[in-house]
Amino acid sequence: MTLSIFSPVCCYRGPYDNFARGVANLPCDAQLLMDTRDKILSRGGLHEVLEEHRRAGRRIVFADGVFDLLHAGHVRYLRAARAEGDLLVVAIHSDARARELKGEGRPILTERARAALVAAFAAVDYVFVFDDVDVKSLLREFQPEVHALGADRASDAAAAADLASLLGIRVAIVGDGRQHSTSELVARLRRGNND
Repeated sequence: MTLSIFSPVCCYRGPYDNFARGVANLPCDAQLLMDTRDKILSRGGLHEVLEEHRRAGRRIVFADGVFDLLHAGHVRYLRAARAEGDLLVVAIHSDARARELKGEGRPILTERARAALVAAFAAVDYVFVFDDVDVKSLLREFQPEVHALGADRASDAAAAADLASLLGIRVAIVGDGRQHSTSELVARLRRGNND
């Protein structure tokens, strides 16, 4: 039996059924686990959903990145970004754009897999894949209240600040200051150094 990246884990039935239900033998109930398909939207779908949230007075936070091979830095970034508002939208670079940004052999995971993994975080409300050169067009298009940048991207804040200021968007540097790098992790794995 195969498990689609868009299938809720609780619907898995196969040789590892007991494992899929959890070590604590929790009941397999669709209400316990979120179906990430509800969180992964198209741009058009995101517009509709965000309008509803805006009418309800919720503050929207945008985060963006490649999110290839998730690590502790990603977890801290997304959790801290979510704390900046009421709703966190994560824009994930498409496979083509990730390859341009990170080089040959990247991304390791497809955009669909990366979107599903990021959508599985409780801190994340919505995810979409984008192919734009940078997030400036997204900031213009969606006009979130906050654009959250990871601490590792603090140098990008100056470039984002001018546009954000014009649009009334606050730029927040979030996450931890420690250096976490998927590129370094990939290099270590290729060298066989798992320290």
